[in-house]
Order: sequence, then C-alpha cells, then structure tokens
Amino acid sequence: MSKTILITGASSGFGALSARALARAGHTVYAAMRATTGRNAPRVAEAAGYAREHGVDLRTVELDVLSQESADAAVATVLAETGGIDVVVHNAGHMVLGPAEAFTPEELAAVYDTNVLGSQRLNRAVLPHLRERRHGLLLWIGSSSTRGGTPPYLAPYFAAKAAADALAVSYAAELARFDIETTIVVPGAFTSGTNHFANAGHPAEQAVIAAYDERYGALMDQVGERLAALQPPGADVSLVADAVVQVVDTPHGTRPFRVHVDPLDDGSAEVSEVADRIRARFLTRIGLADLLGPHPAA
Repeated sequence: MSKTILITGASSGFGALSARALARAGHTVYAAMRATTGRNAPRVAEAAGYAREHGVDLRTVELDVLSQESADAAVATVLAETGGIDVVVHNAGHMVLGPAEAFTPEELAAVYDTNVLGSQRLNRAVLPHLRERRHGLLLWIGSSSTRGGTPPYLAPYFAAKAAADALAVSYAAELARFDIETTIVVPGAFTSGTNHFANAGHPAEQAVIAAYDERYGALMDQVGERLAALQPPGADVSLVADAVVQVVDTPHGTRPFRVHVDPLDDGSAEVSEVADRIRARFLTRIGLADLLGPHPAA
C-alpha cells in the first residue's frame, strides 16, 4: 500500500538513496532539505529529473531542521498537498572529526542541534497529525557507534547519535498507545557512497589539534582510511536504503524495533540485542509491556 513519506537530510547520502528507493517502491516521497532555492537547487533538479525518468512520485520540500518554523512549514506543505503523512524518516545529521578537547562547547552544541534537536523539532511539527490519526511510523537512522566499536576523533558525532538513539527509544514507548510504530535502522561505518567524511566539520582550536598530532600523528586523516580498509566486498550504502524500504513495507505492528546494516560488524548488533532485551524485560516487570509495540488505545 502506497504511503506518504517525509525524509530529512535527503539532499545526498543515505537520505537521497532512501528517498529514491522508497519512491521506486511506489510511495509518495518528500525529500526534505534546506536551501532548496540556493546551494541545494541542483539537488532539487536532480530529484525532479529522477522522478520523471523513473515515473515515480518523488518530490522535494524545504526543511531546515535547525528551525522550528521551517519544520512546521514543511509538514504543513506535505499535509496540504497530500492530506496525510504516514512515515517520518529522521535522517538529517552532520559529522565532525577531531580531538574531543578541541571542540568548544558551542561547536559541540551545534552538532547536537542538527543530530538531536532537529528530530525533536520535526516531531513537534508532525506528531500532532500522527496522534490525531492514531497511526504512523517514525523511522530513525541511527549509528552503530551508539553501542559498537568507536574509533577516536569522532566523539561529538558519536555522543549526538547516542543521544538521538536514547530519544528514539523513549519516543517508542510514549507513542505506542497512539498506534505509532518506531524502528531504528542502524548503519555501520560506510566510508564511500556518502559525504559524511568528505563534508565533516572540524574544530577551530588548531593549537589543541597540533598538541594531539604530536602524540597521535595524522590520526584524524587515518580514521576514514582504516575503516575503508576493513570494508568487505559488496558493502554498498544502498544496503541502508534497501533496509529502509523493507521496514516501511513491513505490515504495521510487525516491524522490528531495530535493524542493523553493518558490514564491518563492529559489535553494535550484539550489544543492542542485550540492551533492547533488558528494556523489554523491565517494561514488562513494571506492567507496561503494552508499550513495547504500537496498538490503538483501548
């Protein structure tokens, strides 16, 4: 059954690939991105061209996750054009590289603003609609860094992704009685096919970076190279988009809570299995087992 889907951060990477894959699967997809009439205007044109070439319903909408007004306007646009939203994909994110100490608190806060608060802004815009409908899916694009092996020099990004994961877990229980389902898709380290490393931010504190370089050498440049060296054959980022489509197309109420797409197998799936099992056991012990999955209110 065709669904209307809003996906953030869809100008490139996982977002663009997932938007196209969902559209090919027969859904109406809004690829949300900022600066649609500015620096991302070519991406808007590419999406429109893709829709024409493949005969799919792929649209774009202006959405800057740093702005509540922008999130509100994007949701209002989709609702005005389609009458409803079935799925929200929280994908927007930004990576930074460098020694943790070198980042100012303000730089750290900026990473949280995009990777954590951005999803909160969109939730506040779209959840009134989903709650009123008593149906929907929040699909979060997480990171295996939340619980898996973590190389150094990515601390702000990893911390923000861990915070977003915790937020998603809490939302899952709080939305269950509105019949709103939650799935967290957990990609591992994909070093090609996305712009994560190429567009990564860096701390401004050059003196601190120099001090760490004395002990660690050019480790900041080596992280991506060493991860890439571990990538097995066939580890293509399209696997993430395929997983997103599979989750969306799974019947409501039967979707997995967490899906790992991690060719490197950094251990995240193993740790998450324990954490999610303990969560389920605890909610059951306190008489809230009904919050483990979506269902209409009694």
